[in-house]
Amino acid sequence: MASSEFTFSIKRTPLDENYVPAENTRITTNFANLARGESRQENLRSTLRMIDNRFNSLAHWGNPKGDRYTVELQIVSVEMSLAPGEGTDSFPLIEILQTTIVDQQTGERTDGIVGNNFSSYVRDYDFSVVLPAHMKANPGAFAPADFGDLHGKLFRHFLNSAAYRANFGKPPVICLSVSSNKTYHRTGDEHAVLGLEYGNDAFSPTDEYFAKMGMKVRYFMPKGSVAPFAFYHVGDLTADYTDLELVSTISTMETFQKIYRPEIYNANSPASEQYQPSLKYQDYSLTRIVYDREERSRLAVEQGRFVEERFIKPHRALLDQWSANFAA
Repeated sequence: MASSEFTFSIKRTPLDENYVPAENTRITTNFANLARGESRQENLRSTLRMIDNRFNSLAHWGNPKGDRYTVELQIVSVEMSLAPGEGTDSFPLIEILQTTIVDQQTGERTDGIVGNNFSSYVRDYDFSVVLPAHMKANPGAFAPADFGDLHGKLFRHFLNSAAYRANFGKPPVICLSVSSNKTYHRTGDEHAVLGLEYGNDAFSPTDEYFAKMGMKVRYFMPKGSVAPFAFYHVGDLTADYTDLELVSTISTMETFQKIYRPEIYNANSPASEQYQPSLKYQDYSLTRIVYDREERSRLAVEQGRFVEERFIKPHRALLDQWSANFAA
């Protein structure tokens, strides 16, 4: 099958205080988890307020009162059709976030960065179904050699698609937590917005997984943050994006990380020169936002099984053939 027969469609949903997750949304997604239960509207309102406050603290130039900017968020849902025109159902592939920066002083609206959060059904399948089964059958083994290959090729195909080019002007940047089983060290370099750069001696499994998606990684701890973040990118992270674009990603993703990884990102003291993150760290503060981390872990397994039954098994021969012929 020619790769051009795998096509993508994009849907956008505002992430505001009235957001309600759609039926086919991955409910493990950070923002979907926040938008459930009795506290849903206050959760969303508080989260958006945290993002705006953090944005203004970083974008302080020409902003003496710290209230010049607000960040608008859209959930970008990507569906893939394997054989358009043949009545084949489209399958929800990934969800990412796009930021828009609103300058309330001038009224100007500027596209921020697309990516930020990364939510993927096939990644759930890889990490919650494939990897545990492999480790059970091969105790002490690493991930299989082809681990993440299909997911990486689907992602790169999406970035090269007409749908991506029509909707986005720049490649994505995805900002995630650093790995709790790796040690990071300051390099001595500092970026005006991204902050202190860290390095590590070996890639984490997540780093290797994103490498198969065609993405490199750099680690930075922005001013006022207490731990470095992993920034996954395609081109040149520090040259391809404006300061305000980078600030939009930092403010958005630091807010999410403070909510669901407070042990690392809402710690009461900043990361040292040699730093190993830990979810067992006790000296941290909680936000006032309700978040169910246990439920999120359980649902990742359920959604991995959903992918296996609805996407991988029915189309395995087609996906294997496409993957074998894929040219990056």
